[in-house]
Amino acid sequence: QVQLVESGGGLVQPGGSLRLSCAASGFALVYTSIGWFRQAPGKEREGVSCISRVDGSTYYADSVKGRFTISRDNAANTVYLQMNSLKPDDTAVYYCATDRFCSLYEYDYWGQGTQVTVSS
Repeated sequence: QVQLVESGGGLVQPGGSLRLSCAASGFALVYTSIGWFRQAPGKEREGVSCISRVDGSTYYADSVKGRFTISRDNAANTVYLQMNSLKPDDTAVYYCATDRFCSLYEYDYWGQGTQVTVSS
């Protein structure tokens, strides 16, 4: 059974940092590309980042480029999203998902999400 579980969200002040984790079970992350997308109230779903299974290449939305870093620990079967210089516009529920082609918009499986709130 494919399962993805996100954690690490919370409340942070503008300019702060958070690291999100995505733990997988039922399959090995090394065999698939994994992405993060976010959903804010009243806004469209936005693909944030992806790490390719092929060569570990990483991809980012323009809105987070230079601030967010995606990484993968194959031994722990976990993907991380390090988020720095957070802005109020980053407030959303963040989901990790399988993204076979690192499209940043087409996902097959995703977790329950973790809330990130950026506010002073």
